[in-house]
Amino acid sequence: MTKRICIIGAGPSGLAQLRAFQSAAEKGAEIPDIVCYEKQPDWGGLWRYSWRTGVDEHCNPCHASMYRYLWSNGPKEGLEFADYTFDEHFGKPIASYPPRAVLFDYIEGRVKMAGVRKYIKFNHVVRDVRAVDGGFEVTARDCEDDTEDRSVFDHVIVASGHFSFPNVPHYPGFETFNGRIMHAHDFRDAREFEGKDILILGTSYSAEDIGSQCWKYGCKSVTVAHRTAPMGYDWPENWQEVPKLERVDGKMAHFVDGTSKAVDAIILCTGYKHHFPFLPDDLRLKTANRLAANDLYKGVVFTGNADLFYLGMQDQWFTFNMFDAQAWWVRDAIMGRISLPDTATMEADWKERQADEDALEDDYACIAYQGAYTGELIAETDYPSFDIEAANQAFYEWKKHKKKGIMGFRDHGYVSPITGERAPPHHTPWVEALDDSLESYLQV
Repeated sequence: MTKRICIIGAGPSGLAQLRAFQSAAEKGAEIPDIVCYEKQPDWGGLWRYSWRTGVDEHCNPCHASMYRYLWSNGPKEGLEFADYTFDEHFGKPIASYPPRAVLFDYIEGRVKMAGVRKYIKFNHVVRDVRAVDGGFEVTARDCEDDTEDRSVFDHVIVASGHFSFPNVPHYPGFETFNGRIMHAHDFRDAREFEGKDILILGTSYSAEDIGSQCWKYGCKSVTVAHRTAPMGYDWPENWQEVPKLERVDGKMAHFVDGTSKAVDAIILCTGYKHHFPFLPDDLRLKTANRLAANDLYKGVVFTGNADLFYLGMQDQWFTFNMFDAQAWWVRDAIMGRISLPDTATMEADWKERQADEDALEDDYACIAYQGAYTGELIAETDYPSFDIEAANQAFYEWKKHKKKGIMGFRDHGYVSPITGERAPPHHTPWVEALDDSLESYLQV
């Protein structure tokens, strides 16, 4: 009897899983019956831009955290598909830091060519997953028809990501702040803050990038409050880093060192939660955002039920190519090409990985650690091998370029781990490139 597989989410991880199965079918293998549920009206996950915030057109929580004018904040050479290069897709070399529309076009190009759209049910929200004899019962609502369906699957693959449910802290005075308070999840357009004094809470990549976007598009000033340590880059003159926010009084933000600043808007770049409201306690992944997640053998198999898999749940240096490595590995486990060990061995695996992660000394070691993990999975499947050390090197150079000039690091190019060629410079320096459209980016 043919197995039935449920994939939850058609973002980069879910699409990687569909491509993995399609790749096996292309080579003559019999693959399972597949249904992929996607809550949005199109594929792409977080790379699909929507102007909506709060709830979507069907009154479900908005998945997207994407905003206008986003450019990749890491080199494309670190995420390139091993089976589909940027050069192949665009027909020419492109610069190392594409904007959102360009990356979306690249993601979409591979899955269009693979013909996997037929497996996806769009506008379908997974409401409940339950373990039953013989697999899982999955309840999904068709938001277009407003109907509900229950189906039984042998395996479930959770590919819904972990950057869509915001962590929202509270500070005294928020209730009476005379300005805008928002989480990065709801940030959509930097031009909204033109001429404004903004306060950003957090030192994550979203804090760095949203602040940079607002500066680029004309905000008056950027103040970033940190709880532990400043980011420490060479920021522009109208950008300052301050200690933790203590309270807000009217439009005045007060910090723990006794300083204060009048601000027009507060943007909470305070991270996201691994949150899966459609899963019961016995199937739900509960982990911090780290390189080695809790309860996942090989980073993908849920040790509480080995018929359940999670993709892309790690903190990330590598992204698309790591998702591919995971998806190919999960495919082979489902198709019986890889045998799973007993529960005790699987539990020991993730605990050992976490101990190894805890021993890492710096970001460079973390990059190498995740590169090695990606290579480990690739070595156990037929996913095309690529030069992981070259991808690591792109990340190392990227970090050095950011330290040297935070507003100019996107003007550098790196060597592709697939083609071995160095990316050309973009036609316009990032600080001057106000048009992030595909057409503008690709012009000669």
